[in-house]
Amino acid sequence: MPASTAHPLDRPGPGDVELPTGAPGLRCWVGPERVATLLLDRPERRNAVTGAMWRALPGVLAELARRPDVRVLVLTGAGGAFSAGADIAELAGVYADPAAAGAYHAANVAAEEALAAFPGPTLAVVRGACVGGGCQLALACDLRLAAEDARLGITPAKLGVVYPVVPTLRLAALVGPARAKYLLFSGELLPAARAESFGLLDEVLPPAGLDARAREFAGLLARRSPQTVGAAKAVLSVAPADAAAALAPWEHASRTAPDAREGLAAFLERREPQF
Repeated sequence: MPASTAHPLDRPGPGDVELPTGAPGLRCWVGPERVATLLLDRPERRNAVTGAMWRALPGVLAELARRPDVRVLVLTGAGGAFSAGADIAELAGVYADPAAAGAYHAANVAAEEALAAFPGPTLAVVRGACVGGGCQLALACDLRLAAEDARLGITPAKLGVVYPVVPTLRLAALVGPARAKYLLFSGELLPAARAESFGLLDEVLPPAGLDARAREFAGLLARRSPQTVGAAKAVLSVAPADAAAALAPWEHASRTAPDAREGLAAFLERREPQF
């Protein structure tokens, strides 16, 4: 097996460069294949997300977006879980102060929006629990691969917490209003197969094969034309009425950018394009 696929996804491998995040429980590294990994790293708490982690995420994502050696972002959790969501022990203290609760939710939504706005493809790789705020982050990614043992759910109705408007509308856009109501009203956790049928997941794999497939697919995305991928993401990230305006700068740039010339030449020469 190649070195890039021989180690677990939740640990840096040979050639990976780790970057500071400023928040305990949040790790980040960049690999030689232009894939960055963002790790929720609190396995003793099933990778529950702290306030410090929420606040750090926009800055970490902005730094990764500026790096020319990053084209794809993988988000995953350490150990056997993606994330159990917000750290409930911390959240109980936050809700003792209405102002603190407002600031906490603002940081939570800012992190989600920063992830959704990341310029390259984002891939959530899910095993075990993917609940509440963890599911919120997974759904802010462009694509989601999961192990067969994954369980996904959005659980504010179990806590009496009002789910913010941004993730509520993102959920409805992904699965439709009826299924969004099912998930938000019930707080039930869906097994991976049912989550895939809802549209929450794009691929479900045996646990032993998840990391290898995620690495393979992330590498494939990194080799695709950033111009084509960026244009598609720009269009699909806005309302239909704004799609033409979102695409226009990409179309204009494509007339002089090298991607189309390289892609067409590679096809005619029967080789892989080098974008």
